[in-house]
Amino acid sequence: MMNNNEKFKSGFVSIVGRPNVGKSTLLNQIMGEKITITSDKAQTTRNRIQGIYTTDEEQVVFIDTPGIHKPKHQLGQFMVDSALSTLNEVDMVLFMINVSEKMGPGDRFIMERLRNIHTPVFLVLNQIDKVHPDKLLPIIEAYQNEMEFDEVIPVSAIDGNNVDRLLEVISSYLEEGPQYYPSDQVSDHPEYFIVQELIREKVLQLTREEIPHSVAVITESMQRESENLIEVQATIVVERSSQKGIIIGKQGSMLKEIGTRARKDIEILLGNKIYLELWVKVADDWRDTPRDLNRFGYKDEEY
Repeated sequence: MMNNNEKFKSGFVSIVGRPNVGKSTLLNQIMGEKITITSDKAQTTRNRIQGIYTTDEEQVVFIDTPGIHKPKHQLGQFMVDSALSTLNEVDMVLFMINVSEKMGPGDRFIMERLRNIHTPVFLVLNQIDKVHPDKLLPIIEAYQNEMEFDEVIPVSAIDGNNVDRLLEVISSYLEEGPQYYPSDQVSDHPEYFIVQELIREKVLQLTREEIPHSVAVITESMQRESENLIEVQATIVVERSSQKGIIIGKQGSMLKEIGTRARKDIEILLGNKIYLELWVKVADDWRDTPRDLNRFGYKDEEY
C-alpha cells in the first residue's frame, strides 16, 4: 500500500495514430482485459474509449481514439473530430505507429497537429517483433526528423513486450492529482456499450468489403432473468437490404455464428450466463444521417 509520505498521481493519456496501428490492442494489454474491440479492419474504433488503469500509487486514464483518416462520410468526420479533440485535453499523447508500414501522409497529418500542442508527446513504435532491430533506428530517425518527441518507446502491443517500460515512463511524467474513478472501474463506458461493441467486433471478424463499415449495433435491453442468467437483446443495423441478407446468412447461419462468438465474450464481461437475442434491421445511409448518428451513439455534443 502507499505510505502517507507518498503523493497519489493521476493523469489523462491519449493514444492517437492512423487506423489499424494497434491502439486498441495496446489499451487492452495495459488493462489486462478486453475493454475495446480489435480487428484487422481499419477504423474499428469509432468512439473515444477510456481505459482506467489504477494502482496504489496512481491512476492513468487512457483514451483510445478512432484512427485519424480522410473522412468519406459524416460518421468518418465524427471519428476524426473525436480523435483530434483529445489532444488539448490530456496530460500526455502517445503517437502510435506501426513500424512494419512506411510513414505516410496520414502520419504527417497527425504530426502536423501534434506540433501545435504543448502536451508531452511520446512516439510509440508498435510491432517491433516484425522488423530487424537494425532497421528500427532509421525508422525512429525518420520520425524525429519530422518533429521532436519527448520520449521514444518501442513496444509490441499484442504480446506486451516493453509495455511495462512504457507505463514506467508515463508514470514519471504524472503529477500529483486526484483519483477520478473507483479503483475497480476499468472503463468509463457502461456495460451495454461494451456489449454492443463486442457484437460489432464479431461482425467485423466474419464479414468483408463494405459491410464492416456499414454496421452499427444497439443494445435494446439487458435484464437479469435469474441469479445466473442475463437476457441481452440487441439490434444490428445495416445500410442496405442486401447487407441484411449477408448478416443473417443462409438459414440464419451467419447471425447464429455472430451470436455464438459474441455471447462467449459477453459472459466473460458480465460474469454470468447470457441468453443473447439478435435482430437485423436496415437504416438507409445511416452514416450520413445526423439523426441516425445520434440515435446510434455517435454524438458530437459529448465532445
